[in-house]
Amino acid sequence: MTKRTAVAVYARISQDRSGEELGVRRQLADCRAEAARRGWTVAEEYIDDDSSAYSGKVRPSYDRMLADLAEGRRDAVVVWHMDRLHRRPIEFERFVEVCTRAGVQDVVTLSGDVDLAKGDGLLVARVVAAFAASESDAKRRRGRRKALEIAESGRPMMGGPRPFGFLDDRVTHHPAEAPVVRELAARALAGETLISLSTWLQDSGVRTVGGNEWRTTTVRQLLTNPRAWGMRVHQGQVIGKATWEPIITPEDGERLRRLLLDPARRTNRSARRYLLTGMLRCGKCGSPLRSAPKDGKRRYGCAMGPDHRGCGGVFIYAEMLERFVTEAVLYRLDSPVMDEVLTGDGDNDERARALGEAIKADTDQLDDLATMWADGEVSKAEWLKARGRIESRLEASRAEFYRVTHRDAVAPYLGRGDELRAQWDGLAFSRQVAIVKAVLAQATILPAAVPGRHGLDPERVEPEWRL
Repeated sequence: MTKRTAVAVYARISQDRSGEELGVRRQLADCRAEAARRGWTVAEEYIDDDSSAYSGKVRPSYDRMLADLAEGRRDAVVVWHMDRLHRRPIEFERFVEVCTRAGVQDVVTLSGDVDLAKGDGLLVARVVAAFAASESDAKRRRGRRKALEIAESGRPMMGGPRPFGFLDDRVTHHPAEAPVVRELAARALAGETLISLSTWLQDSGVRTVGGNEWRTTTVRQLLTNPRAWGMRVHQGQVIGKATWEPIITPEDGERLRRLLLDPARRTNRSARRYLLTGMLRCGKCGSPLRSAPKDGKRRYGCAMGPDHRGCGGVFIYAEMLERFVTEAVLYRLDSPVMDEVLTGDGDNDERARALGEAIKADTDQLDDLATMWADGEVSKAEWLKARGRIESRLEASRAEFYRVTHRDAVAPYLGRGDELRAQWDGLAFSRQVAIVKAVLAQATILPAAVPGRHGLDPERVEPEWRL
């Protein structure tokens, strides 16, 4: 028996659910004992814990061992079983090539030696590698079929971190977390932004299941996951009802998905300080009014220049205008006509779904039309005519979709304007914005009749309500 003085010991386990590395420890103990029995000296132990050899993902320790073998720093390999080294034939062939070039012939497993210098030994090793690959593939297919079977039955999939809002059994509601999910859902439907909700969670000391702070992305994932309203999801698709009770109603869940997964929703904007941003138009040229502070005071103004192309002829101080519009909105919420418009006939959910489908169909049609024009299938005149009709339809659908899906922001306050007025200053800014936008479509600001006049002239404000 040839004495080896720079032996590499390799250990790997595909899945370490407990995180305690028990499987790796057992492999190492057996490999050390085998090396000691042979009188070999172990130079280094290479460990890849919770890492699959079949997936093809990078195994840092394995790659490092290959490099050491190639550079002549190791003279033998001890491994618990050949399938710990490879489960894909292509990886085995690479390993053989490295060992052959480096002159390493001894690969020892607990079930016997593999002499890479002999044809029979190499043949056996190749068969073992091919069998391991086949077994891994079969195991993966069985695992996928079992996962689908469990999903179709509505039962939860065990393993990994538990979902927020549920206990470890994935079925029972968590007594402290489930109410948080309901509160988040209600506040999101009332118009609060993801930033506002994340801040509230941080300030309340609520942490994720992993003990981390919340981010807008994790809040969105929580509120748009159908699990929260009792649906079983498999590979990103809802396949039926789950065996657990929902934390929020399916109706609220669908509204949250429409609201938070809207492609037009902006997630990278900075915090806004102007209540009426995007809702004001210039009474002279029709351009949007933008924030235009002056001498430390907030203003809305029609901006000139190549980026804005406004007329620069209308400016108005923000504080007085926002106070005036807010009061008008609160008054409007107490009017019978608004109650009739916003409560409707109960078909809003179905209408919103139909509108969403129409918007997507028209958007796809615009893309197809652009491709047809680029390929020369339609003339420019035909393209312009068709585009105009589609965009007109699209604009109307989007306007109605907005009204339908944003009614939740004000529904709790219909007929309770006085009560909302008392709460207004304490509401999150994002909720204030959502309430105003649900009632006010836009307002045109006319030029000042008397330049330099102090106070707000109500005659300058021409609101367009969502009626």
